[in-house]
Order: sequence, then structure tokens, then C-alpha cells
Amino acid sequence: MEFRHDSVIWGQFPELVAGVAVVRGVDDAADLGDAVARYAAIAAARLDGRAESDLPEIQAWRRAFSRMGLKPTQYRCASESLLRRFRKEGGLPSIHPVIDLCNAISIAYATPIAVFGLSRIEGGITVRHAAGSPDERYEAFSGEIETPAPGEVVFLDEGGNVHARRWTHRQSGRSAIRPETRDLLVVSEAMHETARDDIPRLIAAVAAEMTAAWGVSPTTAFPTADEPRVAF
Repeated sequence: MEFRHDSVIWGQFPELVAGVAVVRGVDDAADLGDAVARYAAIAAARLDGRAESDLPEIQAWRRAFSRMGLKPTQYRCASESLLRRFRKEGGLPSIHPVIDLCNAISIAYATPIAVFGLSRIEGGITVRHAAGSPDERYEAFSGEIETPAPGEVVFLDEGGNVHARRWTHRQSGRSAIRPETRDLLVVSEAMHETARDDIPRLIAAVAAEMTAAWGVSPTTAFPTADEPRVAF
């Protein structure tokens, strides 16, 4: 399993900071309620009296989406969408222990966290601009197959499967976490001023909580422009 950002992405977004983890041996039976509540409380405190769009982490992704030619209020990064729902509804729906945990950490840090089932990834993943080829296939949660537009930032595996569209906007149904999922790839990316400190803390939090819940030993890495490729 390999993960990397294309050199063009690093050139266009030199402020990018990324962290990844591979976790093997999870299930859908763990109780993460206490951990989810802790991180939700952090998110609530950060949102107290202000909108999610005021947070520096979200502002940085809005600027990045604008640079990609996307309207930030139409296409939001995943953490902004989660925070928006959390603020309006007072909580997030329970989906799967892994997803519930990562969503809670995501809103606490106001930073996108993508979680992919490893068994549905062919070879490695590269974050790159789409070519617009029909060989690049994105499976929506509805089951519909889409072809990303040329130049769109996608998570593309070696089999031509697109696991996320518009970078941190939306993941694919192909590698979504399911009850039978056991092995994961976790990716978090940020561009705000303190991201170099925050991303390692976020990845450490994910690893620590998963270790406590499942007794697993996550492997973590932090790709950079100089060393963009990480192998697990």
C-alpha cells in the first residue's frame, strides 16, 4: 500500500500538511461513545458564538477551493460540512464506530479526515488532478458511476478508481467503511497556519483512540513535498 500527493499538488499548495495512518484489525462492535462525546465537546466549545466558517482551518480550505475554481459555499470540505450539521442539529448521526470517532475528531480539529477500507483500494493512492478520462471512475453512494472533470483534484488508485472527488469534499462509496471492514487507510490534510503542529496531534489522537478501542497498532506517516511517497 502506497500513498502520495502528486508533485503538481505540492507545487500549487506548498502550505499543505498531510498525515496518514494504516490501521488493521478494527470491527463494528467497539463502543466509542465516551471518546466521541469528548471530541464533540471540544467542537462545541470552538463553535460557541461563531460559525464554522470563522475557524482558521475552514478558512484555509475555503481559500484552497477558490483556487481550484470551486465556489466554497457550494463545495465545502468534509470537516466544514460536518461542523455545519453539528451546529444546526446539536450532534452527528452514528454510522460505524470508526466513522463516528473520525467524524468527532474531525470536528474537534475542524480538519478533514478521510477513512478508506483498504480491501477496495487497488495498489496505492495518488492525490492528483484528474485527466477527465472515462478510465477514472468514481462510485457515488447511490451506486452511480461518475467521471471527474479534467483538472479536478481526486484520490486515484492504480486501478482507476477515484476514492474522493474535489479533494476533501466527498469520498466514494467504493471504499466506504462497512460492517465487515477490518483494515483502514486514514488521511488528514490541512493548510492553515498551525497545521504543521495540528496534523501530527490529530493523527496521534486517531491512533491512540483506535489502539484503546481495538488493541491495534496503527502505522503513521507524514508525507512532504521532498518525500511525498509513503509505503505501508
